[in-house]
Amino acid sequence: MEDLTTFFNSIRELSWGIDLFAIVTLTLLVRYVALRVLKTLSRHLEKTENVWDDAVFEASHGPISWFILIYGLLWAIDISAGYVGLELFSPQNLNNIRQLTFIVLIMVFLVRFISLAEQRLLRKLREDPDSDQTRIDPTTLHALAKLLRLSVVISAALIAMPTVGIEITALLAFGGVGGLAVGLAAQDLLSNFFGGLTIYLDRPFAIGDWIRSPDREIEGTVESIGWRLTVVRTFDKRPLYIPNSIFTKLALENPSRMTNRRIYETFGIRYQDAGKMSEIVEDVKKMLREHKEIDTSQTLIVNFNSCAPSSLDFFVYTFTKTTNWIRFHEIKQDVLMKIVEIVLGHGADLAFPTTTIDGIGRITPEPDPVMIEEGSTVAETGSATQQEFNEKTAR
Repeated sequence: MEDLTTFFNSIRELSWGIDLFAIVTLTLLVRYVALRVLKTLSRHLEKTENVWDDAVFEASHGPISWFILIYGLLWAIDISAGYVGLELFSPQNLNNIRQLTFIVLIMVFLVRFISLAEQRLLRKLREDPDSDQTRIDPTTLHALAKLLRLSVVISAALIAMPTVGIEITALLAFGGVGGLAVGLAAQDLLSNFFGGLTIYLDRPFAIGDWIRSPDREIEGTVESIGWRLTVVRTFDKRPLYIPNSIFTKLALENPSRMTNRRIYETFGIRYQDAGKMSEIVEDVKKMLREHKEIDTSQTLIVNFNSCAPSSLDFFVYTFTKTTNWIRFHEIKQDVLMKIVEIVLGHGADLAFPTTTIDGIGRITPEPDPVMIEEGSTVAETGSATQQEFNEKTAR
């Protein structure tokens, strides 16, 4: 009888193992069902044009999976704590771990959701710039996403500090003294941060813009704008990393925001075609006014400009409607070719550097007596030699 009682007591003591097995099995089952439901919902929501629901469900996969696993593990530890008897598994510690887990997973979910929404909005912006969901430019979108991620991380850290026993008031008091030391030690970092903030607020350029600085050797296309530095891809495809504080100290051009491109060329005709200059200028001006690619609402000038050493010059000053670099050169080529045709059509010609010397026909040099005498001697010698040769041949 005593042996039977001992056996049943042993079975009763091992019952926590059965509970532990049941909890682990239930945890894995709940995790599997939850992920299957999320996957099914995501598959249906991918067919919609809304970018927010896709980002929510994709961002929630990882946090929900880890939430179920960690909370199931903590439940199992809570049940077995009475049998193990470790201080590490005390109710207070387990409660702190639950709170920290919840805070961290919420932070991970929000950071991932912001990143996925940013990616989808950028892709939507490239595919459909006029969509209602993409009424924001890429630069502002990047800035907002970075600011939101930073706010989420800082907020999560401040909420988690009391859980681990760190008082926020003491931290703020230390920050007043230590902040000055940190600020002095990180002047460059802070200046770059505020330089990036200035770029986001003033917006002198955006991602994809062509920028150029007359003060520095900076020219290329903006690839990214960070809190510390901006990446510019030069036209020979080299990346140029520029600290943001530089942009607060230099003049910057943004050719991408030009409204028109300018054609400014000078042509020279020959001096003997001076009488045709007025007709040529008028026909060129008429051609530009009728050209469909020339913006006639902008300044348009065609005038006789100067008397150059080898030509009579007139200049053309006008603007194209397009700002596209390749299309601009196609239009400029067409305009130049038509101007050449107009000049040639009037019987004139384009001038090139020449030099004219007047009175060269009136210059007659006096004969040199020595050269004449030597020439006569050579002639007589040549005649004698020819005579001797003829006599020898007759013999």
